[in-house]
Amino acid sequence: MSQISSASDTFDPARAVKRLIRESQTAALATLDADGGPYASLVQLATLPDGAPLLLLSQLARHTANLQRDARVSLLVDEHRLGDELQGARAGLKGRIQAISDPDMLATARRRFLARHPDAAGFAGFSDFAFYRVEVESAHLVAGFGRIKDVDGAALSTRIDDAAGVLAAEEGAVAHMNAEHTDAIQLYALHLIGTGPGHWKLVGLDPEGCDLMDGAQVRRLDFSHRVTNAQEMRAALVERANTARAAAV
Repeated sequence: MSQISSASDTFDPARAVKRLIRESQTAALATLDADGGPYASLVQLATLPDGAPLLLLSQLARHTANLQRDARVSLLVDEHRLGDELQGARAGLKGRIQAISDPDMLATARRRFLARHPDAAGFAGFSDFAFYRVEVESAHLVAGFGRIKDVDGAALSTRIDDAAGVLAAEEGAVAHMNAEHTDAIQLYALHLIGTGPGHWKLVGLDPEGCDLMDGAQVRRLDFSHRVTNAQEMRAALVERANTARAAAV
């Protein structure tokens, strides 16, 4: 059962949209053609630490030519429920897109995107490809009967301005967890998220939680509280592991 539609959770529209963005591997990207008409294409998706959608686009693509004329875009993300597609939650995001030029942010973008899409490594360094960030201004969530809500973009951002320690430690912490604590990661997936058995690994950490991946599937695990430094992040990972072990008994 999806965490978005779980009856055990109090419905929080902003949290539901944030989870959809964090867990989506692809999205429909809508841009505006030169004549003003809409154009939609399928793109691979990742996220930056603050939750902003992250795209890798070719300069030769029609959608890239469109967004260079008009930065307004829309993204559609959904749960991809096989066999029951329209029963899954989905969200239409509206915002503006821009290429990432800051060297530090670019390094983070490349690392986080390729962790989720290793197949992109072969062309991510080509001169005609660039990483893009979407600043989400609003979202329209459809998550079931009585759960159709508009969400302001500000509510979808994960605060990172006071969490430099988490951002600096993320790469090393992800590598350490995947090398030394695969058992804890499997427990997260099985007993806190509710997946079936798999070969789960961490592909991202941020002040609010972590992203787990098995094959092409990504699932979100929230921390019990927000963290702002490396010590708090380690403690949160241990707490989640202890909670998962207790649930497994």
